[in-house]
Amino acid sequence: MIGLFDSGLGGLTVIRRVRERLPDVDILYFADQAHVPYGGRAPDDLFALVQSNLAWLDERGVEAIVMACNTSCAIADVYGWPSTRAEVFDLLDSATIALQRRAARRVGVVATEATVRSGAYGRRIRNAIQQSEVWEVAAPQLVPLVEAGEHESEAARIAVARVCAELPPGLDAVVYGCTHYPVLEAHFRAALGPAVELVDPAFVQAARLAEFLALDETPVGSGTTRYVTSGDPERFRASVARIMEERTPVIMTTSLLSS
Repeated sequence: MIGLFDSGLGGLTVIRRVRERLPDVDILYFADQAHVPYGGRAPDDLFALVQSNLAWLDERGVEAIVMACNTSCAIADVYGWPSTRAEVFDLLDSATIALQRRAARRVGVVATEATVRSGAYGRRIRNAIQQSEVWEVAAPQLVPLVEAGEHESEAARIAVARVCAELPPGLDAVVYGCTHYPVLEAHFRAALGPAVELVDPAFVQAARLAEFLALDETPVGSGTTRYVTSGDPERFRASVARIMEERTPVIMTTSLLSS
C-alpha cells in the first residue's frame, strides 16, 4: 500500500497518474480538508501539518509516501523532511526532473502563496539547471475555486488568465506548483497558448514510484483506493466521484489525533 496526502482535492490528480502506471497498487489517500487551503498558513503551522500527515500515513504501514501537496514539499525544503519509515517522493524533485528532460531554461511556476514565499521551486530549479531563469507567481484564488467545484466556471477562467498575465512572455514551460491546478488545465492552455509547455510533476512522481516498487519487489495489491478526509465526508464523496469518475467511492473520516 502507498500513501498520499494533500490539503484537499488536488492530490486526486496525482492518484490519476499513479493509477495509469500502477493499476493494481493499493492506495490510502488523506485529504486534510479541515485545514484547506494550506497556501495562506504560517510556515510553522504548515510544518506541523506536514509532520502530522506524514506520521499518520507512516503509522498505517504504507510502503511509500507519494507527496501530493506542493506547499508541504516547499515547507519541508525549508525546515527539512521529518523522518519516516516509508520512502517519500518529493514533488519538487519530480518537477525538476521533468524540466531537465525538456531542457527548459525560462520557467514559470504558478503556486500557492506559501510555496512562492518559500522560494523552494526557484532554488531547486536554478541549482539543477544551469542558466535557468525562474518566475514564481502566487495564485491564492485557485485552490478555493477547485475545492468548491467551480473549475469550469467563468470565475476560474478569469482567475487563471490574471495569474498567467503576471508571467513574462517567451517561457519554455510553466509548472503546476500545486496539485489542484491540473484540474484547470483548459484555462491555463487558453491563457498561455500552445507554445508554452505545461508541466505536471505528477507524471514523474508516478514513474519514480513505479521504479521504486519494482526494485523493492512490493507485492501487487488489489487496486483499491481508500479516501480519508478530515472535512465533510459527503461533500468529499461528491468531489471524488466527479474528479475520479468513481460512482461509489469509499470515504472515511479521521482525526490526526486518532489511530
